[in-house]
Amino acid sequence: QVQLAEAGGGSVQAGGSLRLSCVAPGHNLGSVCVGWFRQVPGKEREAVASIHNGGGATYVADSVKGRFTLSRNNANNTEYLEMNGLKPEDTAIYYCAADSRRGYWQQCSKSEADYNYWGRGTQVTVSS
Repeated sequence: QVQLAEAGGGSVQAGGSLRLSCVAPGHNLGSVCVGWFRQVPGKEREAVASIHNGGGATYVADSVKGRFTLSRNNANNTEYLEMNGLKPEDTAIYYCAADSRRGYWQQCSKSEADYNYWGRGTQVTVSS
């Protein structure tokens, strides 16, 4: 079982920035889909961004396009979600997830059901 771990959440004012990180101790995410999702109480978990580390295909939700950026550090096997220009509506628990079953030629899924490994989440709170 692969357990992912997020870090980097916190509280910021609107317009601020945070960088979330995601690791999978003992496992290499360098060839799989890695997705970032967020959830607020009472709402469904939504896909924020994803990248297939094997094929390079990326997805960024319209709501965060131009503000959030994906990256990966191969040296330390860490995924990052750089979040700039944060808005109060970005407040949520953010999760990273991995889909080890999708081929490198495919686009990563936006459905949480397709991801087989998850982190526990990190809270991001943006105040106005």
